[in-house]
Amino acid sequence: MSSTRGVILIHSAPAALRPHLEWAVGAVLGAPTEFTWSTQPAEPRSLRAEYPWHASVGTGAQLASALRGCERARFEVTEEPSAGHEGMRWAYTPRLGVFAAAIGVHGDIMIHEDRLKQAILADALGRQPLAEGVAELLGARWDAELEAFRHAGEGAPVRWLYQVG
Repeated sequence: MSSTRGVILIHSAPAALRPHLEWAVGAVLGAPTEFTWSTQPAEPRSLRAEYPWHASVGTGAQLASALRGCERARFEVTEEPSAGHEGMRWAYTPRLGVFAAAIGVHGDIMIHEDRLKQAILADALGRQPLAEGVAELLGARWDAELEAFRHAGEGAPVRWLYQVG
């Protein structure tokens, strides 16, 4: 079975969710998990954390699903590409819900052909302008909402990940 790496970024969560988030991740990874928490300046009385993980391909989806149960948290989960598998990114905010995208080896969001065709068709039928459709496929609303939380975390410890495989 192929393995990969990724990172869990909890951008903001109420302190009361701290043990629930750690338990949810530990349940997926099969081992107790403890995050290093710091305050989140972008939201009073909330915390932030980063947690690198290493497990089998597909674990990122399980982690995102488990974290989704803590509806007041804002988070991102990444899974690096590995031999024969695209990478993935999941973003969640309480207001927008979940966004998922395939990630290429250089970190770019990969939009599949059929999804682009649907955006072009929606534009041609007057349902949604093409620029808005592409922005949606790229997760622009999630990025806009999470950006303040990402910047507020600048200066936090950085963990470098390396290519697997």
